Amino acid sequence: MSGMSGAEQSDRIAELEQRIAQQDRVIADLNEMVIAQWQKVDALERRLGELREEFDSAGPLRSDGSEPPPPHY
Repeated sequence: MSGMSGAEQSDRIAELEQRIAQQDRVIADLNEMVIAQWQKVDALERRLGELREEFDSAGPLRSDGSEPPPPHY
């Protein structure tokens, strides 16, 4: 930064401060998006677990193919 006047240095610092503030906002927005996505992933994993339990408990009710075909078959 040698050779810059005081006003140029001040302008440069102000520009850098603005860029940092904008990056901080972007990071905060991205963080909120990541949190929301993880909440959705957690909810989907819980629901998948529930569905697996329902599927497993319905196992005896499902036909495994060993039942003979109906008489009209």
